[in-house]
Amino acid sequence: MAGAVEVRDGAPPMVRTQPPSPARSAVGAVLRLSTEHLARARVASPRLDSELILAHVLGLSRIDLYLQFDRPLLESELQPIRDLLRRRAAGCPVAYLVGAREFHSLNFTVSPAVLIPRPESELLVDIGAALVGEVRTRVLELGCGSGCVAVALARSAPSARVDLVDLSPEAVAIAARNAEALGVEDRVEVLCGNWVDPVRARGPYDLVVSNPPYVTTAEWDGLDPGVRDFEPRLALDGGPDGLTSYRELLAVLPQVVRPGSVVLLEGDPRRLGGVDELARAAWPAAETSLHRDLSGRDRVLEVLVR
Repeated sequence: MAGAVEVRDGAPPMVRTQPPSPARSAVGAVLRLSTEHLARARVASPRLDSELILAHVLGLSRIDLYLQFDRPLLESELQPIRDLLRRRAAGCPVAYLVGAREFHSLNFTVSPAVLIPRPESELLVDIGAALVGEVRTRVLELGCGSGCVAVALARSAPSARVDLVDLSPEAVAIAARNAEALGVEDRVEVLCGNWVDPVRARGPYDLVVSNPPYVTTAEWDGLDPGVRDFEPRLALDGGPDGLTSYRELLAVLPQVVRPGSVVLLEGDPRRLGGVDELARAAWPAAETSLHRDLSGRDRVLEVLVR
């Protein structure tokens, strides 16, 4: 019989060695105690994170947890739950613990080798899909990470053929895995290399999307520890002014686009003016516009190459 779950001195839920009451180790009780533990650890979303951890370990959906509220858990199920709760309380993002994050209503595999997808980046997908429509389009994502933007775009725009590039071999492997899992591997190719190096001979592209690193080096130490201590710095640190990656990208991007191509660049609302200046230096005749995210802040710079 499984041990009963209890919390001691702020530690993750523990299990007694003596025979427990089955109700103490039921899904509902474990979920409640897990939520209380994460709340004491000042986790921002203790209930949601507890649901995600239990669902992951038990191989259930979050809804199924409530359908099996009175189901007693075995010690073999409780132990991995305790381990993941301990790591979550120590700051590790829940997406890394369960190996997945939802983005644009799709489930993406993630690991500490890639940035965790953010809701703000869904704007890149929405704008890109609207631009593509039903026209056969060649799309390029640079610095793809998990591939969430380009893969979601490929799902939203069946006419698009998409190339993804990342400097990290681990990220390339994850992006390719996501393309396959989400059924677009026949229209998506993931390549490893620095910016446009792997795709110079494959252009020109009709649409380019990118979410370069834009945190300044000075801001790094002040980031939330869950970001600073666990997510890849390569995907976040944009140098002294947050624009280093944009300079590198926009210096080489003209090699793979043509007049009429569109470039979509996500950025920090405070720095998109600087990104606009860099884009106009690359294409003096370009037309640029800004798109706001759901919070009403400028988030994506659209560049129509001329």
